[in-house]
Amino acid sequence: MSDNHLDRDVLNTLQDIMEDEYPVLLDTFVTDSEERLRLLQDAQQEQDAQAMRRAAHSFKGSCSNMGAKVLAESCRDLEELARRGELAGSAQLVSRIEREFAIVRILLKSERQRFPTR
Repeated sequence: MSDNHLDRDVLNTLQDIMEDEYPVLLDTFVTDSEERLRLLQDAQQEQDAQAMRRAAHSFKGSCSNMGAKVLAESCRDLEELARRGELAGSAQLVSRIEREFAIVRILLKSERQRFPTR
């Protein structure tokens, strides 16, 4: 697994803590992230700085908890941009978040396949 995109140590810790519920955590993160990404896209479309800031903040936290460092950093950048109300560069950041999430989703689905479905 690429350490650029996902911190293996964080995932190992989560696996130790969650035990049998670890696969559920992976699934939940992916599902929740897809919804957070939709919220970001909607806020970008509507040029709603407050909605963008809230969605980016929420997404940043969950990405940090899962060890998705690059994704969390991009969300932090977008959150800061939205906090300042500078939405001119937000489309590029949302695109960067979309691309990075696509990579993280593939990596987590691969991680998920290591655990048999009950």
